[in-house]
Amino acid sequence: MWGGRFARGPGAIMEEINASIGFDFRLALQDIAGSKAHAAMLGQTGIVERADAQAISNGLDEIAREIEAGSFNFSRALEDIHMNIEARLTELIGPTAGRLHTARSRNDQVALDFRLWVRDTIDALDQQLRGLQWALAEKALAHAASVMPGFTHMQPAQPVTFGHHLLAYVEMFARDRSRLRDARSRLNESPLGAAALAGTSFPIDRAMTAKVLGFDRPTANSLDSVADRDFVLETLSIAAICAIHLSRLAEEIVLWATPQFGFVSLSDKFSTGSSIMPQKRNPDAAELVRAKAGRIIGALNALLIVMKGLPLAYSKDLQEDKEGTFDALHSLSLCLAAMTGMVGDLTADLSRMKIAAGLGYATATDLADWLVRTLNLPFREAHHITGRLVAIAAAQKKGLEKLSLAEMRVVEPRISEAVFAVLGIENSVRSRTSFGGTAPKRVRAQARLWLKRLKK
Repeated sequence: MWGGRFARGPGAIMEEINASIGFDFRLALQDIAGSKAHAAMLGQTGIVERADAQAISNGLDEIAREIEAGSFNFSRALEDIHMNIEARLTELIGPTAGRLHTARSRNDQVALDFRLWVRDTIDALDQQLRGLQWALAEKALAHAASVMPGFTHMQPAQPVTFGHHLLAYVEMFARDRSRLRDARSRLNESPLGAAALAGTSFPIDRAMTAKVLGFDRPTANSLDSVADRDFVLETLSIAAICAIHLSRLAEEIVLWATPQFGFVSLSDKFSTGSSIMPQKRNPDAAELVRAKAGRIIGALNALLIVMKGLPLAYSKDLQEDKEGTFDALHSLSLCLAAMTGMVGDLTADLSRMKIAAGLGYATATDLADWLVRTLNLPFREAHHITGRLVAIAAAQKKGLEKLSLAEMRVVEPRISEAVFAVLGIENSVRSRTSFGGTAPKRVRAQARLWLKRLKK
């Protein structure tokens, strides 16, 4: 490819560190799409003969068929996907293939290919996230009134419903999808035509190629066009946030599936056993989702470090943008598939959840609120009275609802029999009717609203 300047080929170590075909073969179809658009533009503008442009396009179609059929020979000696395709094109159509690289550099070519690949991957991830949201919202609707403990500091705080808990993750993944859409919008500019770094003297039509490839517009600065990897950094950042959301849910599934919690069980499809302990049912799918967040975050950090010291415009360092990105986004896709399966698969133990919801004096806040509403006490005073009653109940190792009215009146004489209505966990949950609250009617409404949105 550069034989005119060099008398000898690269050494073995140079070939080893320089070759990228082992991973950038994933850009093959994007490379062909970009080349076809470039060839069509060259023919349309008269930079090459229309017949040559058509021959190039036909040859690229044949190469695409070979790649999809698995018969294409990827050669390490040809270094990268771009030269592999160009070499095969030359075999198919002869010297005319050499006209394809007119007014183009591998710098803008790879920048284009990677944008197309990231854009395609964003679209696929968005659909996977939608599927996970759907599974969560369906499960939430089914469990809109299933009471479970809500936690702060991993201590029982207030009763909530299982459906309400699941809808929290629907909201998280909705923000992930929103970030993906924003990132897609920003990356949707075509760098093709920036050439090596300075543009080209050929009368190319960048707007034409941008439109053909589904971009909103061409990029405005040729230096930035070939040096920019913000679109990768932003996508990896979103992937890292999404992976953290998945990891949090995975951690809860791991906890809930323990005998100590016993809130949920997973079927054999998402569990494994032990080579030595016959009784074991391990939530390995959830554990692996939790762990893979680390490699996704690592890919983001690695590319940030690659980019931080690069002067404009292109440097070979940018070849390191791909392996980590391919791995991270594949890992995220796999995690989304696994989590969607687990959410649909898990079975809740409603009696265990309900018993746990009543532990730890979880209705104490309901008692304090009752004192404010009924006795017109300042909340801080009601908080203090409730705390004293909790201390009395704890000393006797019983729940608040087990205290007698007489015991309560020792602390606050005006407490009436009506207080016991707020000490039941179902009543507590039903009372949380504020927008976004855990009352079953609110949860049903939100779950149905999400299912309606997702159906669109």
